[in-house]
Amino acid sequence: MAATLPEILLAPDTQPQVTADCMKLIEQEVSSKSGVSGTAVKLAYKAASTLKPGYLQFTVESLIPDMADKLQPYWADFVGSGASGFGDYLVKRSDEVSESLLSVTDARAEVCERPTILKAYRAVRGGAAKHVVAALPNLGSLVQKYAV
Repeated sequence: MAATLPEILLAPDTQPQVTADCMKLIEQEVSSKSGVSGTAVKLAYKAASTLKPGYLQFTVESLIPDMADKLQPYWADFVGSGASGFGDYLVKRSDEVSESLLSVTDARAEVCERPTILKAYRAVRGGAAKHVVAALPNLGSLVQKYAV
């Protein structure tokens, strides 16, 4: 039986690399933002990254298992479909995928005890789906890099 996406991405030898690539992806996506919503994203990112050393990396590490779980059904369907690019596959289902992934961060926000982080998250949540959709091609490539 083939390994699931969480089993692949969370393997002890792989997870640190996945985390590092996710951090790079986040930095790349944040730096590419512009306009009013881009400024809000950049301010939220700054709030999270300057809260305390290692906080953002810890948060990303802790979100990866739930994100991998959310991506698993899409991955299974993608593999069965014979399509060539997981990023393209995700883009074709962008509304559904983005809301699925955002449900993970929404659940985290519900239990967040850091007012600064919660305020920053609430400031960007309304437009978050479009930013997630924009990142799907690169996220799909990142996942496919480890899962194939």
